Amino acid sequence: MSDAEEQEYEDSNTSNSTSRSFLPTPARREPVVPPLIPPKIPEGERVDFDDIHRKRMEKDLLELQTLIDVHFEQRKKEEEELIALKERIERRRAERAEQQRFRTEKERERQAKLAEEKMRKEEEEAKKRAEDDAKKKKVLSNMGAHFGGYLVKAEQKRGKRQTGREMKVRILSERKKPLNIDHMGEDQLR
Repeated sequence: MSDAEEQEYEDSNTSNSTSRSFLPTPARREPVVPPLIPPKIPEGERVDFDDIHRKRMEKDLLELQTLIDVHFEQRKKEEEELIALKERIERRRAERAEQQRFRTEKERERQAKLAEEKMRKEEEEAKKRAEDDAKKKKVLSNMGAHFGGYLVKAEQKRGKRQTGREMKVRILSERKKPLNIDHMGEDQLR
């Protein structure tokens, strides 16, 4: 129905106030059709067919108007429901986007915590390893100083008189020259 037809329809509805009394109230959903009353035919000699035709046209027009009104009310309700549905969909979409953003933020924080915890553990392990290595070196150096073997003991005994065997070992070790093999090739070393 075009806008011009709707305007004519509204104008005809306002001018015909008696036909409006049969229209349904907004609370009802089903169309209310006026009771069908057969046109009265006068018992006289004259039958006015124009009057009968006019009454039938008015009745048809009234039925059509009620159907149109019901249709437009139903359409208006459906459009309102559609608008409400679209709003609900948009609201839900916004809520989902907010939830997704919140989840990604939480996941990012969790990943950062895990990375920080991992780095902290690695630093602690490295520190512990360094402390263990330092302890081992200290123990080894202490062992080397206290339990250094024959030569260390010999150096520490300088104030005492050497035995014959110690003198022999010392003299032979001083007499011994280290071999110089830097200038030799591999085949000469074999």
